Amino acid sequence: MRVSLEHMARYGVAGGSAAVVDLAGFHLLTAGGAPLLPAAVGSFLVAALFNYIVSSIYVFNTPLSSHRLFAFVLFATVGLVINVSVTVATADLLGIPALLAKTTGIATAFGLNFLMNAVIVFRA
Repeated sequence: MRVSLEHMARYGVAGGSAAVVDLAGFHLLTAGGAPLLPAAVGSFLVAALFNYIVSSIYVFNTPLSSHRLFAFVLFATVGLVINVSVTVATADLLGIPALLAKTTGIATAFGLNFLMNAVIVFRA
């Protein structure tokens, strides 16, 4: 697949929407008393499913499939490790507030996720 600026812009919209889902879920979980690590993982997984559906339909114009979903989740797991590691490290080690730490985790994983999705998961 040839990656265009349009794909990047659309992925930005999809990823931005998924980030809102992730942050909102994280906020609800932590406000409800969930510990930092489970809240970060849970909100990320919900956002990953949302992101797969939006990326399939809106960004890459491909049908939903179990094969792509598996690949997406596999690579999202790499993003999850990066996202959560940065979240926990910046919150616990640097003392950054949890919501800002989570935002940093999301931003760090964003570029890598786009590259893996454009080149591998949704390639023509």
